[in-house]
Amino acid sequence: MAEQGLVTTVSSGAGTATVVGWVGSFRDRVAGAHRLLDAFAGAGVVPRPPSGDYAAVLVYRERILLMRDESARIPLFFRQSDGRVSAVSSSARGLGDAEELERRYFCRYLTGNMAQPHTALTPFTGVRRVLGGEVVELSPTGRLHGRIQRPASASGGLPPAAAGDAGPGTAAKELRRALENAVARRMGTTTACHVSGGLDSTSVALLAARTLTGEGSRHGGLVLLSGRFGSGELVAEQPYLKEAIQEIRRHAPEARPVIVDAGDVADFDDFRHHAGDADEPHAHAFRAPFWSRLHAAASERGCDILLTGCGADPIADTNPFHLHRLARTGRLRGLALQARAWAQGSERGVRDIVHDYVLKPALPLAAERIGMLASPGTVLGGLGAFSRPPWLRSGFARAHGYREAAIAESRFVFGRAPERSLYDAANYLAAPDLLSWHRAREDGYFLSHPFLDQEVIALMRGLPGEATFRPGRPKAVLREAMADLLPARIHHRTVKTPFDQLYVRGLQVHGDDLIGLCRCARHPLVQEMFDVETLCRAVREARLGVGDAYSWDRVNSSLALVMWLEGLLSARP
Repeated sequence: MAEQGLVTTVSSGAGTATVVGWVGSFRDRVAGAHRLLDAFAGAGVVPRPPSGDYAAVLVYRERILLMRDESARIPLFFRQSDGRVSAVSSSARGLGDAEELERRYFCRYLTGNMAQPHTALTPFTGVRRVLGGEVVELSPTGRLHGRIQRPASASGGLPPAAAGDAGPGTAAKELRRALENAVARRMGTTTACHVSGGLDSTSVALLAARTLTGEGSRHGGLVLLSGRFGSGELVAEQPYLKEAIQEIRRHAPEARPVIVDAGDVADFDDFRHHAGDADEPHAHAFRAPFWSRLHAAASERGCDILLTGCGADPIADTNPFHLHRLARTGRLRGLALQARAWAQGSERGVRDIVHDYVLKPALPLAAERIGMLASPGTVLGGLGAFSRPPWLRSGFARAHGYREAAIAESRFVFGRAPERSLYDAANYLAAPDLLSWHRAREDGYFLSHPFLDQEVIALMRGLPGEATFRPGRPKAVLREAMADLLPARIHHRTVKTPFDQLYVRGLQVHGDDLIGLCRCARHPLVQEMFDVETLCRAVREARLGVGDAYSWDRVNSSLALVMWLEGLLSARP
């Protein structure tokens, strides 16, 4: 990775820093590494890790520090035994022993598709994850001295007085400023932007174009990367995509559109490779074929960073758990009024709104158990995000702490204040970073998400619900923030075609193969962990359209785990 510019190593009189990613600004990686090294140089000094997308090892005369930024985009692991750290790597698989697997990890992984990145456990016994925003201190001989984990920073939002009076205009100006800063920090020598024709990716690409052509800009070329579908429901996105690219090139005429033909792509294509070779089992491995094709195109054009619009849905949209805060604080009249407005704006019933955003966050495990009891007859009926999937053997779940893991995960997702926990959870859910990091060595560039920048998150979490709530108008603040740049057609669109077609096609094409792979799995842990026939039945039900997004996520993560375990066997000498 060092040869491809993914690693920066600097030295000074204080010590040596090795940084994967960048501190502060992508363009000034060497300067950022020096600032990081100097910030932690004093004996006993452990400040909050600065902003950026990085994992770092700092070596001083009297101590060694391992750390990651708060966003936790880039992984870092260490191998520990008897209180001493013997090795550090950005790959858990590179440190682990395939013969010594941590069964508690698999229970935690199976509680939901955000579970693994924010917990210290890894699949391998004795290998631990450095968490986002954490600083791990070692002695020069590797003795573990301590782990300092600070809560996510809430700084960077509007001042309390301004936040209390924040209307959409004030909030929009602040969001525009934060997004401009987030994009500028991520611009590289040759920057690629994923452009889908939606509000989010188009906003990022337009800001990148403006940054590229700004006065005194030192930034290089711009590549506009898109997938093209010649048939099916995603064809409806092509007019929006064409208009977005035209507008971006109006601001930056030298930007190069790269349209990748994705008409033959389906989820689960070459699933054994994408899921089996990953560093850890990854719930989004089924979507890897589409992303891999786009990544390869960016790599061929010499890009050193790819910007996406991932994260805008939970970060820039109205926070629905604001209703939970109204219930918690006894403002029932306000709750009733806003629940009715939410129902009208989303074409849902008031009862559904209250259940999803007030009752379920209060008692998530109980709500899921009731949902499963009310939906008998199928494997996927009523299966939510935390409850034990029927194909996970109850004995394995009891022995290795599945219930405890589900409680911990539900508390992370909802917390005491779900309207605040949403942003922490979104940071891990919104982008398929394990896939992109797995490909980083091959592609030679980083994937980054301006909407998941800590400045943007801090701003949005500091806004009162009233400043962002516009019934029937999703992402109202973002729309106003970008009103002077977005084409009218994209500015006013409120519905985007989902990628459901790729998933349905993938199960139709590969469903029988996936079932066969599960039945033929050789790793002993597959049979120990799963009732394989029940899992196969779940795959058949998903192919028929039974279930919902939550239950399909549970199927996808279990299939990815089976393929990952098989990949361990294949990698043995």
